[in-house]
Amino acid sequence: MSEDIESQQHELLALASIYDDDEFHRNASAQGGEMHICSELPPDFKIVQRKGNKVKGTKSEYNISFLPLLTLNFQLPPEYPSFSSPRFTLSTTWLTRAQMSSLCRRLDDLWEENQGSVVLFTWFQFLKEEALDFLGVQSPLEIIRESKVSMQGSSKSSEKEVVEERLIRKLSLQLDPRAVMTVVPHDDILPQLLDFDEAQRQKMFDGKVFCCTICFTEKLGSVCLCFKECQHVYCKACMTEYVQIQIQDGNVQCLGCPTPKCSAVATPLQVKQLVDEELFARYDRLLLKSALDQMEDVVYCPRKSCVTAVWMEPESTLAICSNCCYAFCVLCKLAYHAVAMCRISADQLCELKNKYMSTSEGKKLLEKRFGKRVIQKMLEDSFSEEWVDENCKLCPHCGMNIQKQEGCNKMTCTFCRKYFCWVCLLPLKLDNPYRHYDSNCRLYTYDPTEPTVRRRR
Repeated sequence: MSEDIESQQHELLALASIYDDDEFHRNASAQGGEMHICSELPPDFKIVQRKGNKVKGTKSEYNISFLPLLTLNFQLPPEYPSFSSPRFTLSTTWLTRAQMSSLCRRLDDLWEENQGSVVLFTWFQFLKEEALDFLGVQSPLEIIRESKVSMQGSSKSSEKEVVEERLIRKLSLQLDPRAVMTVVPHDDILPQLLDFDEAQRQKMFDGKVFCCTICFTEKLGSVCLCFKECQHVYCKACMTEYVQIQIQDGNVQCLGCPTPKCSAVATPLQVKQLVDEELFARYDRLLLKSALDQMEDVVYCPRKSCVTAVWMEPESTLAICSNCCYAFCVLCKLAYHAVAMCRISADQLCELKNKYMSTSEGKKLLEKRFGKRVIQKMLEDSFSEEWVDENCKLCPHCGMNIQKQEGCNKMTCTFCRKYFCWVCLLPLKLDNPYRHYDSNCRLYTYDPTEPTVRRRR
């Protein structure tokens, strides 16, 4: 075995012992392998994406801890490390080809500086610890979504587009062929950056040990749940029992962090990890219903066999259920009655009156629903009926409402001219109506403290 081959074997064995399988993979059939380098970011590193121009456009900002991997594929020629450099390609999803070409040239420079010695570890450390500074990548990192530029050119192209096309062609001649793009140039890479950062955070979390403050047991993060808003951690066993009870009771809005006075809430994805499919389906259904209940333009079909959510048409009281095709009024929930006023029961009228008299907001809402004149007429009739009920009694002969203004309890109906007693509402004889008060009227009763003594009510 030559000295170069022996050096290669020692270097590959050393790399395999230093890095885990996620970072270094050696090819079984050749002198080569693949390195996956995760760039180390400083705390509070941000990425920014703009939509539109800088004046009128919008800006989205995100905190991340990890950027997608740089992948270095290499092959070791027989003359390495004495005379030849490793053959390699460099790829990633978030850097431009121009930036990756700069990194390729920097790797060549490092080989020149260390010619005759193994260089893979030096390359790895540079890409992991110094690549961002070398490229001038700082927080906030602006992610630009490239716009499509016609490479063919046309008579309709503007002068600016022609200049951009020439610049791209000139730049492409200076790009290093070892720099490989692993994403379509015009795709939006922001979701890929956020997904990778989330996956790496979860991987780091799974390897740590946390103490659950419910069962006071230390467990690995892989069997724990972390609330994203507050970063409080509990074991999944405790949280599963807690979440199951809440969903069974219908309290889908109460799946919050158990820490007192903490307002963080578990995400649907976290809930799905804790419960079975049947219970999650109930949670999903109740959560949707709760969201619909808070929307002002959604009403439910009044048929008990249907109860489907229905979108209301703006400025209309008509709603048609998409499930059973029932057309109903969104105000009274009865069959649609066009411009006719909604039918209101006595209990509903009493409730409307209290609501109308309580707050100015309720008054405006009811006037908008029924019309000011209509609701005022309804209230006047209601007050009149209440006064009649409190101050009048029905004649036992004809049923006419009679009001007593003065005099004794012998009443004469103004409609049928017959006599009746105001106290017990019994008819009185025409020949001698006052005889009723000698013994027959409930006007007299026994005093419970003195049973032998009668007294007037």
